[in-house]
Amino acid sequence: MLRIAALVLTAFVTACTSVSYDFGDIAPESSSPTRASAPLASGARNTSAFRVAVRNPRFGDRKPHPWADRAPWTYAVHGTDASKYQGPVDWKAARAAGISFAFIKATEGGDRLDDYFHEHWRGTKAAGIPRSAYHFYYFCRPAREQAAWFIRNVPREAGTLPHVLDMEWNHLSPTCRLRPPAATVQSEMRVFLDMLERHYGKRPIVYTSVDFYHDNKLESFTSYDFWLRSVSAHPDERYNRERFLFWQYTGTGEVPGMSGDADINVFNGSEAQWYAWLQKNAR
Repeated sequence: MLRIAALVLTAFVTACTSVSYDFGDIAPESSSPTRASAPLASGARNTSAFRVAVRNPRFGDRKPHPWADRAPWTYAVHGTDASKYQGPVDWKAARAAGISFAFIKATEGGDRLDDYFHEHWRGTKAAGIPRSAYHFYYFCRPAREQAAWFIRNVPREAGTLPHVLDMEWNHLSPTCRLRPPAATVQSEMRVFLDMLERHYGKRPIVYTSVDFYHDNKLESFTSYDFWLRSVSAHPDERYNRERFLFWQYTGTGEVPGMSGDADINVFNGSEAQWYAWLQKNAR
């Protein structure tokens, strides 16, 4: 497949997670699936339409995992990510079913633009879904060239979420299966992330998989928020209790408005915390 201004890690603990962020004095909601009605707080800039339609949605899954105590549906806010592999998406139907945010694939390497980027980018905006774009990293091209390609193709637009650098091994690539040493990976990541932060004015999010995270010692990226993939266990069990902002819990989900398998993600916090985070980051 495939991936904010950094938030301060605290000892705040919710019923769903063992590690969370400091969103202020906001209590988490019930984990029962409900239609959400709470609007954004007064004065939120560029976020007044980003209401959560369904709290704690429970989507279908073609290959469901038998989740135990910290199942994905105990999290209030869910979203998805999309690329050309999803084809056309009815984003209004997806939002009505409980998709409250989206990460849209924009670029790969230094010369590939996703075939559906512009369609998904327009569609999510029209549906009122907060979204950002992600770049799939290619290990046979300098980071500086890849960041410049992303910047060339992704507009600097008010109201978007922080953009995402997707870091995972390209084991299926027909042209590049390099696995540079961890020091090189980290150095190139910082070049890319710094360029995006300077251009868009927001610190990017890092998406990664279990093997890539451990192979490249990404626990050292303490000033960045993580979007972690873990489809067979809670992220705490796979990432040594690494803090995370988003969790991708399946790649075989079923989302109304999307055909075929869908990636589904959760935000690591309550609905109220999501609104507070949006106020700070969807500007």
